[in-house]
Amino acid sequence: MAFNKAAPHGAGPSDEYSRSFTSSSPIARNAIARDLAYYDEDDGADIDDDGAPLVRATSDVLGTTPHSLAGSYRRPGFYTAGPRGTVVPHDSEPEQYLSKRELERAYSEERDLLSDSNVLGIRQSGSGSVSTLTNQLSSSLLHRAQSREAHEESQPPTETEPTETSTLLGNQGRLDENAIDRKWEEAVTAGLIQSSWKREAQVIGTYSLPLMVTFLLQYSLTVASIFTVGHLGTIELGAVSLASMSVTITGWAVYQGLATSLDTLCAQAYGSGKKKLVGLQMQRMVFFLWVVTIPIGLLWFFADKILVAIIPEKEVALLAAQYLKILILGAPGYACFESGKRFVQAQGIFTASLYVLLFCAPLNAFMNWYFVWKLNLGFIGAPIAVAITENLLPICLFLYVYFIDGLECWNGFTWRAFENWGPMIRLALPGFIMVEAECLAFEILTLTSSYLGTEALAAQSILSTISSITFQIPFPLSIAGSTRVANLIGATLVDAARTAAKVNLSGAVIVGVLNMILLSCLRYSLAGLFTSDEQVIGMVAAVLPLCAAFQLFDALAASCNGILRGIGRQEIGGYVQVFCYYVVAMPISMGTTFGLGWGLWGLWTGVAIALGLVFFIEVVFLSRTSWEKSVEDAKSRNDVA
Repeated sequence: MAFNKAAPHGAGPSDEYSRSFTSSSPIARNAIARDLAYYDEDDGADIDDDGAPLVRATSDVLGTTPHSLAGSYRRPGFYTAGPRGTVVPHDSEPEQYLSKRELERAYSEERDLLSDSNVLGIRQSGSGSVSTLTNQLSSSLLHRAQSREAHEESQPPTETEPTETSTLLGNQGRLDENAIDRKWEEAVTAGLIQSSWKREAQVIGTYSLPLMVTFLLQYSLTVASIFTVGHLGTIELGAVSLASMSVTITGWAVYQGLATSLDTLCAQAYGSGKKKLVGLQMQRMVFFLWVVTIPIGLLWFFADKILVAIIPEKEVALLAAQYLKILILGAPGYACFESGKRFVQAQGIFTASLYVLLFCAPLNAFMNWYFVWKLNLGFIGAPIAVAITENLLPICLFLYVYFIDGLECWNGFTWRAFENWGPMIRLALPGFIMVEAECLAFEILTLTSSYLGTEALAAQSILSTISSITFQIPFPLSIAGSTRVANLIGATLVDAARTAAKVNLSGAVIVGVLNMILLSCLRYSLAGLFTSDEQVIGMVAAVLPLCAAFQLFDALAASCNGILRGIGRQEIGGYVQVFCYYVVAMPISMGTTFGLGWGLWGLWTGVAIALGLVFFIEVVFLSRTSWEKSVEDAKSRNDVA
């Protein structure tokens, strides 16, 4: 299983540049090979949690690639969380291995598609024959794949495991396993496998909801401080916004971007069958990010001198610098958590970070309120709460791995974690550039607003936070759409992929309209949640209608980017967004803000125009793109793999 990764609002590297850093490049392969050399040939088998062999997603042992969903299955994950969630682009697809549970999920999706179709003349109402056929298909393929991968001798079949003499369709005849595979491929080739709007809505909704919760919870770690501190005063609200911006650009974006190399290295280590390599790769990244924390910590420690020189509001700059100094204590924990997320994701465990955040996010909100208001620590209570939370995140993730799932890939602490850093760093650099460009494009607006006064900076912090919160809904929807479209393209189901894309765009329209209504109707109430200053509330309420107006374009642009990732054309989204944000949005925002004197309206005018332009360009490209060509490209990638 593989991922297409691209940012919804950021630059995508060029084809050639990106290709040299992907998981299929010699860099990653040589790094894994060097680590494998330390292991004996019989050290660790290629098995899953249940003792069954892992099966590569594009392996021909399934007998159905490239037609089967099981041969093109992708996990909806490998993202970074932040003000504008980012999925890092890769131009070619890494080799991934599927566990028994993931194969069963892929076959379940095939059964759903078959149940919506009229396959081999069998209708849904026909006494469950389709269910019988597809269950036999799943069991047959899975059993054969496991047997061949483990190189075990054939075992006598059980009653639930079909053999060459098993009944396929009741008393209608007997077909062997190869015939079952052939019938499936013939059905796909003949276009008999169709999907429906209802089916695709169910699948995309199932993918989206957990991601939405995860994104909202992780972003709440920042929002909690803004909520709590904002009611202390306008200066404090501006300071916490400036501090959050500085932390994101110089700290969290650095960690998130560099850690994306584990999406390749940990996944390949897991697929190699030497599971302990996954823990080794994670350890290397943790130690590397801790080394990177040294210059980051120095930058934050001397932030008072730096921010005072940049920000015209001296009191705001000094408070923000105080926030940064305290947060140095939480940086190592955050670095460890970012590495740990990739450690569990490489094993197909995507609920671990969600469960951790379900505990830590509410606790973070409580600590912010308790330290700031109950203990009367004031402004410094917020960074203390955040620092504690950042250190709790990796501890809770460790407890999850130790007591629940993922421990089989932990190799114990080893000095080898200080070796072979070169390939990891080279793989990490494109991700760092991608995420940093993503964050910088929007944080520039906050920095610019400081030149409009303390009230404008406070209002901008509220506007930026609200728009980022609303974006945590359409972005996970786009990831889900990307995953579903990619799966169907890999299975050569072009019509079903088009249906999934239309469903995803329709969902984006619904989400965008709901966000528009919410921001328009509650503009005064939403501003009041962040601050008690009437002037700031008035400024926010005046600009929120403009923010509401581009919510539809924001959601549609995110959806288009997801579809582009799904059909393997993510570089188009990268080029379009670089042009629209840095060539169109920034000049318009600066010109209208300072040249025409529009203030905050001017800052957001450029963003609104850019989002509309991104959607228009990308939807035109999608309407003229040959989806059949995307299927051929997917076949080529599978054949190479």
